[in-house]
Amino acid sequence: MTQDIGFIGLGAMGGPMVRRLIGAGFRPVVHDTNPTALAEAVAGGAQSVGSPAAVADAAEIVLVSLPTPDVVRVVALGPDGLVAGKRMKVYADLSTTGARMAKEVAAGLATRGVQALDAPVSGGPMGATAGTLAIMVSGDAHAFARAEPALRAIGSKTTYVGDQVGQGQMVKLINNMLAATNFAVLCEGLAMGAKAGLDADTLLDLLNKSSGRSFATEVMAPAVLSRRFDFGFRMALMHKDVKLALEEAEALGTTNLTANAARQLWNYAMAHEMGGGDFTELAKVIEDFAGTEIVGKAAKRN
Repeated sequence: MTQDIGFIGLGAMGGPMVRRLIGAGFRPVVHDTNPTALAEAVAGGAQSVGSPAAVADAAEIVLVSLPTPDVVRVVALGPDGLVAGKRMKVYADLSTTGARMAKEVAAGLATRGVQALDAPVSGGPMGATAGTLAIMVSGDAHAFARAEPALRAIGSKTTYVGDQVGQGQMVKLINNMLAATNFAVLCEGLAMGAKAGLDADTLLDLLNKSSGRSFATEVMAPAVLSRRFDFGFRMALMHKDVKLALEEAEALGTTNLTANAARQLWNYAMAHEMGGGDFTELAKVIEDFAGTEIVGKAAKRN
């Protein structure tokens, strides 16, 4: 049985998610400011409409996958935003916006009888394509039950975190804070090995057999050793997530000295106009500091 569902944001994550929804039998009604992304979604079987309000007029459940908190606020609560729609009953935000923004949007939508879920995702474009994303959902349990089939179509690792809007965001920000910090120190370790004359592939292989193993060593590092820097997540977005995480930490009054130290590297990269590139290009910052280059055997052959 097919079911209408709204979706806004057809970028590197949203585009593959919409394809997963279509494959699972949903009929997505979509909107994006990028005409090329819209055309690709329509070619795949989605229906395009001209505004967020039109999406909320067409579907009871609406998912959004957007780049920044400010964009999320405008799409949800701005002029011609979702709040102006007449049919939407459940809103699920797949973006990384922070707990405070999630609560602000939920409060704004509640005035129109809409139940909000924050449902940030982890797994990158590969996970979005495969439907294996981890989705951390919080908000009203009945709203989650209504949105769960769609969420599981795009994320096989969907987990209900709790009934307080913002709890899912907090899990995601902690996750990305760890990922960003782990990757930064991995780059320092790989540069240290290169400077000492160690073979990069051998070093990485041994790290993945030892206690230094992490998602950064197993999944992120190949984008550096290959010199492709093609993990698929922009530097500006990683910087944004670290910033949001540490703002939440400050609001909670927790001590995050290690993550704050790593944040300086992400700040440096952004200050040197690297925000448009892949986040794995942080390795180039570390290489410049160390006066070396991290290169795997395959990249050397090429």
